[in-house]
Amino acid sequence: MTDRPTCYPGPPAALLASVGPERLPLLDVLTSPVPSGLFDSPVDDRHVLCLHLGEPVPVSYRLGRHERQGVRLHGQFCVVPARSSTRWTLTKPARSLLLRLTPSLLLDAAEAMGLGSGGAGLAPSIHIRDAQVERIGWMMQAEEHDAYPGGRLFADSLASALAARLLALQSRRSTSTSKPGRALPAWRLRHVLEYIEAHLDEDLTLAELAKVAGFSLSHFKPLFRHATGMPVHRFVIGRRVERARLRLLEGGRSMTDIALEAGFSHPSHMARVMRRMLGVSPSQIAASR
Repeated sequence: MTDRPTCYPGPPAALLASVGPERLPLLDVLTSPVPSGLFDSPVDDRHVLCLHLGEPVPVSYRLGRHERQGVRLHGQFCVVPARSSTRWTLTKPARSLLLRLTPSLLLDAAEAMGLGSGGAGLAPSIHIRDAQVERIGWMMQAEEHDAYPGGRLFADSLASALAARLLALQSRRSTSTSKPGRALPAWRLRHVLEYIEAHLDEDLTLAELAKVAGFSLSHFKPLFRHATGMPVHRFVIGRRVERARLRLLEGGRSMTDIALEAGFSHPSHMARVMRRMLGVSPSQIAASR
């Protein structure tokens, strides 16, 4: 691998201790800060998935000769194929969960799926949303945090699952005959996201958000889903859960105050949604700080 800046360190020490410096694992994970301004993702010998963590961040990015604009949302990921790089311009610092996957594993997965060696390459992709990839990312993050209690066998199984899922997603995109829909301009999406954050404690409506975006309700719904990868209501619920989680970790406030600030009707409503989305209760999150 090439030398990395401080925001892109090498594999965790726990992994090097378990497999030795002469062989990197099939899949490793690290949390990397991404600076504001112009940033070229470091060239890596492995395929790199960058899952965005935290608040939405408007960005522009260059992939080859094409430059685009968008908003990085929590859980979305981009794919940077091995030995390539993506140029980003961020309006403020961000964080990414990086999953680095050995290319040879893609070859094995492609052959097992009947795609042949020609189907083992990964194409660069930006701002993709997939629940299965997210779950693998969060499980790898938990494994790294706990110093890999499941050993490399569990992590390797996640690596195989990730390789198969990425190839399946790529095959689905390449065979799709649907035409791209009308895009929601980045500046309009940014206004909507900022409005949601500022009014998260209120009873937001689709008509209200469509008006902020400057579209009719019927046009706004598919445009928002296309831009963020999820329906409006699911995005808002996700932001409410994240705000509640952060307030719980800060401490010093009652469950009722936190629930109302995050836009939940009462603490039991907050608890029900958080258990469904995160698998833990508010009291468990508060106790972990």
